[in-house]
Amino acid sequence: MSTTNSASWHLSKNDWSNMLHSPHQLTRRSFLAAATVAGLPGTSTRAAGISERYAKLGRRGLLGDVVIETKIKDKKIFTEGPAVDARGLVYFTNVPAEKILRWDPVRKKLSVFRTRSNKANGLLFDPDGRLLACEGGAGRVTRTDLGTGKMTVLADEYENFPLAAPNDLALLKSGTLFFTSRPGTPDPTKGNPNAVYQLDLGTKQPGGRILHRVLEWKTIHMPNGIVSSPDDKVLYLIEAHPDAGHHRLIYAYQLDSDTCWTKPRTLINFSPGRSGDGMCIDAEGNLYIAAGLHKTRKTSETLDTRPGIHVVSPRGQLLDFVETPVDTITNCAFGGKDLRSLYVTCGPYLLSIRTRIPGKAAYRPTK
Repeated sequence: MSTTNSASWHLSKNDWSNMLHSPHQLTRRSFLAAATVAGLPGTSTRAAGISERYAKLGRRGLLGDVVIETKIKDKKIFTEGPAVDARGLVYFTNVPAEKILRWDPVRKKLSVFRTRSNKANGLLFDPDGRLLACEGGAGRVTRTDLGTGKMTVLADEYENFPLAAPNDLALLKSGTLFFTSRPGTPDPTKGNPNAVYQLDLGTKQPGGRILHRVLEWKTIHMPNGIVSSPDDKVLYLIEAHPDAGHHRLIYAYQLDSDTCWTKPRTLINFSPGRSGDGMCIDAEGNLYIAAGLHKTRKTSETLDTRPGIHVVSPRGQLLDFVETPVDTITNCAFGGKDLRSLYVTCGPYLLSIRTRIPGKAAYRPTK
């Protein structure tokens, strides 16, 4: 495992890959110039759909330059799930290697926080500084006290079946936890389906906490990233099914409505391109969504969705976009002293992007 402090792309087509390791930043202007020379996906005109939104961006300047914080080297690499603790340390996962990694952005040091992580994916810190983890390989959600090392299993089954792999999670100020779970079985007699679950961590009922399944297949197709608005009144859910004829969009659920789970609002539709994977939210309620591909894979997903961070308003307007290098961009999280550093997991890289608006206050643990 090795690291680099920061890097950017060359303008030369022949030196494109070499410049991934040079010690300076990538600006939007230099990237687009390089992309044009190299003929990368994302620089040509695409068909109608999500691609039309890129020409009508509303508030450019919300996102700064892309910086490579560090590069991961391992036998298998698929980075995911960034989360930032009260000290500013960035935790993120290498799913197939079953590792939770830790990046110190001040000391520029990468270390391994946990091995045998049960293919942990999404991570989140609670207000008390405890690390919540979606352990996809074990089919459970856990909470770890970083001071004592004590791990608590919060959920691992529903209706006597193991959970399908938990993927991402959102925690309300009330202590209510929502998490996504996929891929599951479409046959309820054989196991649990793709679903979203709710667990109240604020109070403990007699006999233990009660797990509720609030959404499931076929109402939803392939749930992925999940976040709540700054006032916790809206829950946003990414649908990211790679097969044709399935959802690739973001739903908004009004949590204070009686029809919350039955009448969601579609915020933005990424189809026919790759949908969002993970996302986070700023103090004004704008979503920062990791979505898109540089090249097609063995699915029906097109390149209409450009690979990078998409800033989307609470009304569904695409406000800003910045392209990221290499596949596959997966997730993002706010950090830094002012909550204006956006950390992004992307292929073998942990990236950072400065933002104009800070992340919602709940992202900063108090301990």
